[in-house]
Amino acid sequence: MTQVDRLAGGRLFSGVLWNALGRGLPLIVALLLTPWLLHLMGVERWGLFTLALALVGVLGVLDLGVGPALTRTLSERMATDTPAEQAALVRAGLAALGLVSVAGAAALFMALPLLVERVLNVPPALQAEALAAMRVLACAIPLVVLDAALWGVLAAHQRFAAANLVTVPVNLFYYLGPVLALLVWDSLVGVMLALLACRLANTLSYIWLVRRDVPGVWSGWPRLGPGAPLLRLGGWITAASLLGQALLYADRFLIGALLTLSAVAYYATPLDLVLRMWILPVAVSQALLPAMASGFAKLPVETAGLLRRGGLLILLGVFPACAVLVAAPHDVLRLWLGAGFADGGAPVLRILAIGILFSCLAYAPNALLEAIGRPDVTARFVLGQAVVFLPLSALCLWLGGIEGAAIAWALRVATDAWGKLFFAARLYPPASVAARGLMAPMLAAGAVLLALAVAPGWPAKAVALVLGGALLAGLLWRALLPAERHALRHPRQWRQLIRA
Repeated sequence: MTQVDRLAGGRLFSGVLWNALGRGLPLIVALLLTPWLLHLMGVERWGLFTLALALVGVLGVLDLGVGPALTRTLSERMATDTPAEQAALVRAGLAALGLVSVAGAAALFMALPLLVERVLNVPPALQAEALAAMRVLACAIPLVVLDAALWGVLAAHQRFAAANLVTVPVNLFYYLGPVLALLVWDSLVGVMLALLACRLANTLSYIWLVRRDVPGVWSGWPRLGPGAPLLRLGGWITAASLLGQALLYADRFLIGALLTLSAVAYYATPLDLVLRMWILPVAVSQALLPAMASGFAKLPVETAGLLRRGGLLILLGVFPACAVLVAAPHDVLRLWLGAGFADGGAPVLRILAIGILFSCLAYAPNALLEAIGRPDVTARFVLGQAVVFLPLSALCLWLGGIEGAAIAWALRVATDAWGKLFFAARLYPPASVAARGLMAPMLAAGAVLLALAVAPGWPAKAVALVLGGALLAGLLWRALLPAERHALRHPRQWRQLIRA
């Protein structure tokens, strides 16, 4: 496969489609089962469950950034390195991750009593169950870390179809498992055991797939030397990821420490709902990274085109869902979780649904920054966000409760999106026109959502949506190339447009 083939629009579209299906189908199951899980657990145990998952998500940064570093490095070297060199690189990365993740899981295992009994406001009656459950889930950390690295190998080879076909059943059971466990054992321990089993099955499936793309990867002893470039690149990715995870989950722990577990549930559940929209930008960025890494040095025009197409695809995909959540947050939560939960969570959902638009759009320029080998810029930028927004989040929480925390989160992710577009244009000049072309539609989409949020009734919301939607559609049309606009006017050329 040539570099031009790896950057083809058809390959990008196929990768996005498979990645979206691989995450979208389990999402549908998750949305259907969340009310049942909430009913079976109760609000306090549900809040504890979301905190436990957040903790594992934070510690997932122990992958040292090796997953995307493998994707980037293998994609860049695919035309020059021998299979033996590629296998040595993968073995080195996995060995380093295995050591670090086991050490991290052990440290968390020992620190959990302090966390449960002193840091979080866990009711005394739940402390023993919470400690046992979180210790079970801590054992999944090495599997989470290895999964990220193995996925990086599969992504480098653009094996999105095979990877998702194998892992979709496992991901479906990731949500079905807890329900089945609660039906036979009313304990969070059973829920965590089900999640651990799913993680193990996922890891084994990735190991089976990787052996085809990297022959001999499991036949030799690992040497850490070939992994040095991965660790250098991954170190910056890890720093950015660690700070990003801290910023993402800090609100939950602040609310849990300053307010109640019920408040955590009313904040975390709407946040988890809007974060489900990450399925599309993650699918897009995972397809963009190997293509951009293969072509940024020799095919700058095509690489910049990937940034523009990726950003527009994300905007078109997430804006309608954001508009629905901003316009009718109470109705959505009432239909999903009942009127009682909607009363507490609807104001938070309205704010978070505005912010998630910008959070999703940040994935496209972030993929380009990683592809050109500049995750250090992302890490420094996220560090600056942490310095500003962690104190701001605490202040907003103190002044405005969970709605104040949601406002701080929305402001931060908007800053993140604008900043990453700026740095992508600055550090990779061929992409400057594409980055500027994305800024106007992004600003218009945010303005439309804000107008929907403040509109006093449905007639006003309809006017805001129609007028704002017309403006947004015009800006999106201008962002297309003349050939793309011509193809869209002729349905017979749509297939050619996708493949271009």
